[in-house]
Amino acid sequence: MSLYKSDALILRTYKLGDADCIVVFLTRDRGKRRGVAKGARRMRSRFAGGLEPLTHARVAYFEREHRDLVRLNYVEPVTSPFASRSVEMLGHTGYFAELIDHWALEGDPSEKLFRLGSSVITAMLADVPVEKIARYFEYWLMRLQGTYPSISRCHQCDANLIDRGALLSLRDGVFMCLSCGSTDGEVELSPESLEFLQMAATIAPDRLRDAVLTPLATRELAVAHRRLISFHLDKELKSVRVLRALSAE
Repeated sequence: MSLYKSDALILRTYKLGDADCIVVFLTRDRGKRRGVAKGARRMRSRFAGGLEPLTHARVAYFEREHRDLVRLNYVEPVTSPFASRSVEMLGHTGYFAELIDHWALEGDPSEKLFRLGSSVITAMLADVPVEKIARYFEYWLMRLQGTYPSISRCHQCDANLIDRGALLSLRDGVFMCLSCGSTDGEVELSPESLEFLQMAATIAPDRLRDAVLTPLATRELAVAHRRLISFHLDKELKSVRVLRALSAE
């Protein structure tokens, strides 16, 4: 049995028995892990306050060879988005955590993905508008996975897209110019949306206050990104329904 210590992002938990739970977490150096937290659901658990979604924590866990589940020894919170007072911000924590969980691979180290999640927590605690954080996070998550299509040139004719706008082809998951694409069933991105993505590619999320995201661009990117995510995952995330419910209130 080996003991490992690492910084980690808590992604989600499952009930296990009467008092325990299974914790899914992304470590900085050893990828995604699943572990048992003994007594985590007791009132005076040593894990109290450390297992909320998207919490950045220092963790220690024991791992046995050929065992899928590790055993968590401790979880020490470092930063948590639950320190935010924004209900809308907190509503997005499950969404961000679920996206990371779907894209992170078991045991496959991805420090860039870990850093993305950590930087998003920092931006949330700095009261950066949540819609800017969400569109930034979706863009960078897919970009790190190599699934975000080019926003600069038309996939079909190589025309410049930035000044003219683009259409997202839902059949192929690529952007095309308005001439090559068809508006039937496709998602249009205005130049304002593409300009936001250009800036998002060059700055950290805690600097998103400097980025312009118009109401039109917010709507366009929200639709385009969720279509892209569904295209690549072949499913709709459970947390999306929660966000819809919050926006309807």
